Amino acid sequence: MGPRSGRALPEDSICRAFSREPRRDDAMLNYLPMRRLSRAIFAFALACGPLAGAGFAQTARKAAETPSSSAQKGIELAADGRCREALPVLARTLPHLSDKKLQYGAAMAMARCGMSLDRMDDAVEALVLLNREFPDDPQVLYVTTHYYSELASQAAKKLVATKPSSAQAMELVAEGLESRKQLAEAIKQYRRILAAYPGTPGIHYRLGRLLLNEPKSPANTAEAQQEFEAELKIDPHSAAAEFMLGDLAWESQNWPEAIRHFSLASKDDAGFAEADLGLGVSLNGAGKYAEAIAPLERYVKEVPNDPAGHYQLAIAYARTGRKQDAQRQMALQQEATRKEQQQGQSGQDPGTPH
Repeated sequence: MGPRSGRALPEDSICRAFSREPRRDDAMLNYLPMRRLSRAIFAFALACGPLAGAGFAQTARKAAETPSSSAQKGIELAADGRCREALPVLARTLPHLSDKKLQYGAAMAMARCGMSLDRMDDAVEALVLLNREFPDDPQVLYVTTHYYSELASQAAKKLVATKPSSAQAMELVAEGLESRKQLAEAIKQYRRILAAYPGTPGIHYRLGRLLLNEPKSPANTAEAQQEFEAELKIDPHSAAAEFMLGDLAWESQNWPEAIRHFSLASKDDAGFAEADLGLGVSLNGAGKYAEAIAPLERYVKEVPNDPAGHYQLAIAYARTGRKQDAQRQMALQQEATRKEQQQGQSGQDPGTPH
């Protein structure tokens, strides 16, 4: 039967056909369409040459698959909507890519597929890489905003659906009320949390902040202070509660109490720059200018664009005889104020600790 009959030629026949001089009517050339000839030649090299054998063929295929080619394959699969096939390839090859353009495309595809398949770990891994390697790319920032927002929404829905009576689920409800400016309802919700879970950290603090958003009155201020103090009984190292107590003391010019609370806030959270400002302002208010210098210097180093810090440090320098340093700080304060005005921002009055 001729070679066009559809019967496969034995392997040794193929090898013999390739090993002799071809003729116009060569059975092998007739057997293989021209578009497959180059593929057949490669197959001949594997099947009939000195490197013949299944082991070599498998090794050759693996050698041909570089991280770049695998990543490109994963990107193409993702573009075709075949995320279940693409994601393992992208996750495996992404850490090994050096080409920035390919790395960008692979990470974008991995993030998209991770979100599509609810594979949070893969999506977050890709987003972390994108923000590390391309921190100012607008598309990266846009995608990060939407994906993290979606991840947060999914986690919130899952929490409320699976543990609706937990303190965390109740707190999410309260935060939602806050975001919609339904402050009275939020206060009620936080009180429900404390009734059900009296030792939950952070709830007294949130209540205190909401009470200070109510119309100002001595009663509201006193109640807020009680909430911050109650927070410290649950969490003695709450820098936020200490800061708010310092702020209340500063407003009433109770300098010893303001200094004490701001000092504790700064100690409990070494990166709490606003606590350093509050401490410096309170020390200046108490006439302890030399002591005010250190926290104010820390603050202007951390927040160089805030005019208040430079203003208060200039006062401390001037009162301790450091006139040139004071002038330099006043110049920096004026420059920071100009920048603030140019950006259309409404700055706080110099001297406020918050």
